[in-house]
Order: sequence, then structure tokens, then C-alpha cells
Amino acid sequence: MFPVIDPDAHGWVENPDGDSIYWETSGNPDGVPVVWLHGGPGSGLGQGNYRKRYDPTKFRLIGIDQRGCGRSTPSIVDALDRLPSNTTDGLIADLELVRTELGIDRWLVTGGSWGSTLALAYALAHPERVIGIVLGAVTTTGRDEVDWITETMGRIFPEAWDALERSSNRRPGERVVDAYARVLATGTVEERIAAADAWDDWESTHVSLDPNFVPGPLHTDPMQRLVFATLVTHYWANDAFLPGDRAILNRVVELAHIPAVFIHGRHDVSGPVITPWLLHRQWPASRLIVVEGEGHGGPESAERMAEAFSGFAR
Repeated sequence: MFPVIDPDAHGWVENPDGDSIYWETSGNPDGVPVVWLHGGPGSGLGQGNYRKRYDPTKFRLIGIDQRGCGRSTPSIVDALDRLPSNTTDGLIADLELVRTELGIDRWLVTGGSWGSTLALAYALAHPERVIGIVLGAVTTTGRDEVDWITETMGRIFPEAWDALERSSNRRPGERVVDAYARVLATGTVEERIAAADAWDDWESTHVSLDPNFVPGPLHTDPMQRLVFATLVTHYWANDAFLPGDRAILNRVVELAHIPAVFIHGRHDVSGPVITPWLLHRQWPASRLIVVEGEGHGGPESAERMAEAFSGFAR
């Protein structure tokens, strides 16, 4: 992989909903444009470790904090009234604003975890803007994937899921994820904090079978924990705002001509390898690389992503 260099430029674009979307660029200004889409939803760009996957002499890398998190403003926890407009279509529109602001015609679209869902949704909306796709820890955030990670996976971690379910205070007939989304959007400050803590415990549990797992909370900062839980449950409760015929797995044929590489860990219990396998099976221009010794990302997966990007270098 490559050194994590500092950004050479950064800024914000304002969308019609009044959010200021943070962007940063690094690498070669004349290189192949590539946009990195972070996970979560709500994880943000963090400390910039995403840059290690890209050769800074060959790529112009663009990182974006998705609306409501990171350095984009306002933070969703300070503007809960903006949750209804925080949708996948809204995020796609934000990407187009950044692309236009930076004068980019077409770019390589990449992401990990939730970022892979957003990358696929963006490509479906704007295939003419996509040079290629490289994804790690691949998800599509369909209803079956959400039900697996919030309900069925309790068969593997029954003690932790019981704690998650009890802390949800769900109403009769309400899904666990719907209960958390409701409380995190409308509860008191104390209720929201408690829900975010319980959600973080569950997130830390279901990645624990990864050989690279380090025990401890997923998010040590309480505010980041609250942002993450609020946005994750909001998107998961709404099937990523891609219902029915708009679900990614129902539209793969529309992307079949775009070169794509999927990298996924065999031990990824949170998002089993069935998802990228189903994508790959319907996508003639794609490659699937299964990393046998890793789970939801890891150093070998990052190396494989770096190798995949080299195929798109000029």
C-alpha cells in the first residue's frame, strides 16, 4: 500500500437542503479521479487512512464526508429535523455537486461497507460518470441483509442480541432496527444516548469473529457513537431508501458493462459473502476476490483493493 499523504485542497459545497458537504483532494491533480465513499452510514472519513489504497502519483483522490457526519454540517444529532431529507438520493445528489465543483467529468467510484451500497446506487443513477468500481466489504443494504444483521444473526450471538432487543424497548410488532431508529430520531437526549450505547455494543459484537478484531467499543467518542447509530438505523430501517424495483440486486443488469472488482472477507459475519457473489454472478465485467483470512475488511483486503486500482491507472 501507499503512505497516507495530507490533502492538498479541501472545501465545502452547499446542497439545496442547506447542508455543507465537506470534500478533500489528494494525490496527482492530473491523475485518474477516484472518489472514496466511507462506511456507516455516518462513519465519516476519519483520519484519512482510506488514502493508503491509492498510488498518489497516479490518482487524484477525492474524499467526502456524507451529509450529517464528519466535517459536513450540520451534524445530524444537532439537526434531527433533517433526517427525512438524509436519503440515498440525497447523498447521490451531493456527490454530483462535488463532482461538478471539482470539474470532474468521470471518476472511479470506490467504497467499503455502506460505502459500497452508495457506490452501486450512484453508478445506477449516473452510469455515464463511472470509469469503474472497486468495492470492499460489499453490501447492498437490502431488506434481507438488514434483517440478517439486526435479527437473524442473533442465532450466533444470542446473549448480545438479547441485550440489544431488551434495550430497544420495541413496540408490539416493531422490528428491532425500527425501534432504534424511532428512539434515536425522537427520544429524549438520555434515551438517544442509551440507544446509541446499546447499538455500539451490538456493532462491536458482530465483528468480533474477524481474525483482526480488537476488543473494545466500535466508537470511543460518545458524539460519534450517536451520529453513527442515528444514521445507520435511519438508513437500515428504510432499506437504504431503495425499495422494491429500486433494490440494487434487482438492477444489476444495468451495471453489467462497467468494470468492477469486489473484495470480501470469508469471515465477514456481518455481511456474508453471498452478497458480492450474487452481484458478481450477474455482472460479466466484474471480478470477485474472497479473502479467506479476514472479516469485514482488513489489511489484506486493503492490499487487494490497492492492486485492483492499479488496473485503472493511466
